[in-house]
Amino acid sequence: MNVNFRTFGSVLVGFSIILLFILGFVKIDVDEQGKVLCEKFHENNIPMDQCPAHNSNVSWMIMSAFAIGFVMLAFGVYMIFVAEPFGQNIKMKREFKEVDTSQCDEEERKVYEILKSKGGSGFQGDLLKETDFSKVKVTRILDRLEMKDILERKRRGMTNIIVLK
Repeated sequence: MNVNFRTFGSVLVGFSIILLFILGFVKIDVDEQGKVLCEKFHENNIPMDQCPAHNSNVSWMIMSAFAIGFVMLAFGVYMIFVAEPFGQNIKMKREFKEVDTSQCDEEERKVYEILKSKGGSGFQGDLLKETDFSKVKVTRILDRLEMKDILERKRRGMTNIIVLK
């Protein structure tokens, strides 16, 4: 699965900003309601420890939601500017059998170099796109390289995976 981290980070930043704005309005409304409630209790000379605004956990819940919103915002910014997809920054070194490309023609060398640059394997359909050769021509080139024991084809559903030896 190919994940575009910048797009996902942008969506996360947008969502967290909207969430923070909504939470801001909710917090303002809850504070105004608490203020009115406290004023009513103060006018009636009722002790403040009996005021429901002071005994409510709503304010702490809203502050927790703010914290979650800021964490989401920070993670989204991180994904936009810093993060790389998993494994993209890790270069896998794979040793291939030493191949004497002087025995290969130009087309065979081109296919070999494409596979080597892809880490030693690739789909046959991708080779078609990258070489602009016809299906028949790619198949014949792969046949010759397979006969020279340079690569092997593995059937996967409706396509082949080509692997260097």
